[in-house]
Amino acid sequence: MSNGKQLSKEIDANVPTAARMYDYYLGGKDNYAADREACEQLDKVVPSTRRLAQNNRRFLQRVVRTLTAEHGIRQFLDHGSGLPTQDNVHQVAQRHDPSAHVVYVDNDPMVLVHGRALLEQDERTAVIHADMRQTEAIFEHPDTQRLIDFDQPVAVLFNSVFHCIPDSDTDGPLAVVHRVLDRLAPGSYLVMCQLVSDDPEVRDFVTNFMDEATQGHWGRVREQKDVAEWFEGLEILPPGLVEVSNWRPDSEVTPRQLTYEWIEFGGVARKP
Repeated sequence: MSNGKQLSKEIDANVPTAARMYDYYLGGKDNYAADREACEQLDKVVPSTRRLAQNNRRFLQRVVRTLTAEHGIRQFLDHGSGLPTQDNVHQVAQRHDPSAHVVYVDNDPMVLVHGRALLEQDERTAVIHADMRQTEAIFEHPDTQRLIDFDQPVAVLFNSVFHCIPDSDTDGPLAVVHRVLDRLAPGSYLVMCQLVSDDPEVRDFVTNFMDEATQGHWGRVREQKDVAEWFEGLEILPPGLVEVSNWRPDSEVTPRQLTYEWIEFGGVARKP
């Protein structure tokens, strides 16, 4: 889907979406039979996917907590936010500072419906319907303009979403990162991770399977070197780029990734 393409507002229960599959893996109820069937097929080849999704969610929560409590960030722009679940970005951030502002962005119409219902009474939070590649539309959206002051540091989240878009000189992950960075004040943060695998057979299988299952709404499973390229020129926070269950775990007994046929890989970085 290119930047200018009109997004559908119709929910198609027969075509799986990454947001609803993620919801299923997290134990949510906002998914359909097609989503659950796609997850079951995926599990036959990459059986660690449920744990991977759970660890990724915990990573997001730790990141938001760290940026709010330790780095003073009070503005979050969450691309490809997915369906609301427990401890969403605004809930984590607002526990540390009730004045924190959050804008969620997703192209799944179901996210729009459920997100707006959840946030109806919260004037500091909004959900907008857009493709994560539509940088100008996202940054210029009235809700974004109302809630985010881009003259001040902001945390921009691309948490487990870049595998949903293909490589492209104009709309691929690297191009999106550069467009976003150009609009951010120094001292802003980028949070980026995606599905990677060292096994070319796993990369090919999952990429082909998800592309067919979602009817083209998919990019590819990448390698760690691809993710590292997105962080070039940024100040990467310790512990660096890692499998996400190893990013500042709360304790030694924090659940970790059990198998490594594919992992969520990434980290957090500051714009100098």
